[in-house]
Amino acid sequence: MTGGESGIGRASAIALARAGWDVAILYYHDAAAAAETAKGVTDAGRRAAQVQADVGSEAAVEAAFDAAVAALGPITCLVNSAGLNMVGKPVAEMGLDQWHRMFATDLDGVFLTSRRFVRDAHAQGKGGSIVNISSIHAVDVRAGGADYCAAKAGVKSLTETMALEEAPHGITVNSVAPGMILTPMNARAVEDTAYRRSVEANVPAGRAGTAEEVAALVAFLASPDARYINGATLTIDGALSLLLAQGA
Repeated sequence: MTGGESGIGRASAIALARAGWDVAILYYHDAAAAAETAKGVTDAGRRAAQVQADVGSEAAVEAAFDAAVAALGPITCLVNSAGLNMVGKPVAEMGLDQWHRMFATDLDGVFLTSRRFVRDAHAQGKGGSIVNISSIHAVDVRAGGADYCAAKAGVKSLTETMALEEAPHGITVNSVAPGMILTPMNARAVEDTAYRRSVEANVPAGRAGTAEEVAALVAFLASPDARYINGATLTIDGALSLLLAQGA
């Protein structure tokens, strides 16, 4: 589980533990937050391991997988939840360093972890599942989010390409595309009730989603019940993305 410190990553780690999985929690900065996630896993009766890693670093990803395997054994499911949010700058004002920073985490990280996962699975002759956290903004773009939208579009394309490549090996590769979800990444909506209500008014369901709702979908895609779902992007947004071209 990458990005396991909080939000969708934490909720997914706990949901998977409740479904019977041991979970290796990859985190970048906050060891204390990762420990809270680990406690949620152990409280559910499963084993947890905490591994620090910059998912945009090839060497760090390789070392993290080695540590996770040493702690918990062979990995049969990978959830890529590590990600950064858009910075709200138009392309004309965006520095190349910001573009690279976004892609290193949101796309390079998914590539590096997925590559290591499937290499191990091939060597072991076992199948498995990959679930990538994408976004509705992979398709429905927002001004000021070129870095984020492009990276998430890359995640969607990578998901579909790997699904074709890995299906003969018994590996499913799917992605989840959340809309407005109340997580630390959307701190203003979490902390400012008036702002949250103003934004939720744009969602047909009338509310933001929760990390736990996304986590339930992640756990399903990782389960044997989803073995015939491959290369899919499942949207979870309260019908928000269906409002394109409405009202004009």
